[in-house]
Amino acid sequence: MNKQRKNDLLALGACVLIYAIFEGLIQLEVIGPFWELNMVLICINIILASSLNMINGYTGQFSIGHAGFLAVGAYVGAIFTVKLGLPFPVAIIAGTIAAGFLGFLIGLPTLRLNGDYLAIATLGLGEIIRICILNIDYVGGASGFMGIPRLTSFTNIFWIMIVILFFIKNFKNSAHGRACLAIRENEIAADTMGIDTTKYKVMAFTLGAAFAGTAGVMFSHYFYIAHPASFTFMRSFDILTMVVLGGLGSMTGSITGAIVLTFISAYLAEFPEWRMIVYSVTMIVLMLRRPQGLFGSAELSAEMFKGLTKRIGGVKIGK
Repeated sequence: MNKQRKNDLLALGACVLIYAIFEGLIQLEVIGPFWELNMVLICINIILASSLNMINGYTGQFSIGHAGFLAVGAYVGAIFTVKLGLPFPVAIIAGTIAAGFLGFLIGLPTLRLNGDYLAIATLGLGEIIRICILNIDYVGGASGFMGIPRLTSFTNIFWIMIVILFFIKNFKNSAHGRACLAIRENEIAADTMGIDTTKYKVMAFTLGAAFAGTAGVMFSHYFYIAHPASFTFMRSFDILTMVVLGGLGSMTGSITGAIVLTFISAYLAEFPEWRMIVYSVTMIVLMLRRPQGLFGSAELSAEMFKGLTKRIGGVKIGK
């Protein structure tokens, strides 16, 4: 058994243990409804942050319209379960495909842009999606799509999150992922080496959009409603903040950023006016003290812990 396979099995075992602990605490009612809701939100936010990291972190693009794909997944999934009466797994697949296909259509023309121009384009497209939904009476218009059954549970969202994270990890380590990383480091050099930069940028954008659609289906089927106000630019900004906080290009960082900011939002639920202030102060301090994010582009590993232990030991010996 090679080292990579062994690490994957250890990670899967850790996931099973984490799930068993939290599910047991939920069943014993040690974790109440409020924190169960936030655990579901953490899983959804981890999917969103990790999927945006594929675009912003792995390929070095700057997309700030991710909430638009979240909305597409939420509404398409609701149409399939409420309007068409189809099973929840079909709705998940449909929402994922719809968001991914829209990401593909949007990515082809917009990913020829770079930097600020791409950011403005994706921001505008995210708002266009929201405004279109706002004016479609079939899905509730400004009142939102109501009457969606609660089919999302901690169990299904947790394991869907794990599957997506393993997919993203394997994508990063594949030839396609290496091509995306090469584009991030130097797009001109990558193009010179024969890498089809447009192809890989569109690929990452499509996959990121598709996974955001998956998160959207799970989101709408937990909160009973899909409302346009849930998919504004501020939602895109929240997701981007999670990615930047953890470190662009680090999946571990995206997971950590999603957990930290979701907990901050939960603790500040009674003080909503302080939420954006805390977000802003957090980002200012981070940019001043660690501009590359908590993890930079590195991943959490046993080697990282060993290195940290050696540093701490060296500091103590020096003192």
